[in-house]
Amino acid sequence: MFGTAHKGVNAYAAVDMETGVLAASPHKLIVMLFDGAKLAIDRAYLHIQNHEIAAKGRAISHAMAIINDGLRASLNKQVGGEIALNLDALYEYMSNRLIEANLKNDLAILTEISGLIIELRDAWMMIEKTAPAVPMAAPTNNRQIDPLTPRAPSFARA
Repeated sequence: MFGTAHKGVNAYAAVDMETGVLAASPHKLIVMLFDGAKLAIDRAYLHIQNHEIAAKGRAISHAMAIINDGLRASLNKQVGGEIALNLDALYEYMSNRLIEANLKNDLAILTEISGLIIELRDAWMMIEKTAPAVPMAAPTNNRQIDPLTPRAPSFARA
């Protein structure tokens, strides 16, 4: 009558994840990407052990999408300099190794990439702890802003 409990839990988890993403700082979003990639690799590891080839492929593809479309795409190579270029190369290496792990069902490669993700996540967390908090700039005019007032899109404002 009401559906399965599994569907309800999945719906709750989806709403919880969306709320977390919307409320997260840019720094926290990167941490969430590392966590998601690690989780996908862990799933792929279990799927290889259980001989679940299709599920393994989906999990590795998910990890690669997070690495390429999330972490790698967030790099600003013009501003980030050598660090951004090195991270880009590392993310490319990780993706290539995941392809190899997928083809060979290689648990050692998944362990290697999981370790790299943990190291990067831990380093990213240290940056957050040591970086000074940057306060948001206060509005420069005294005009009250009503968030419900329709406004022109940002690209149309002068």
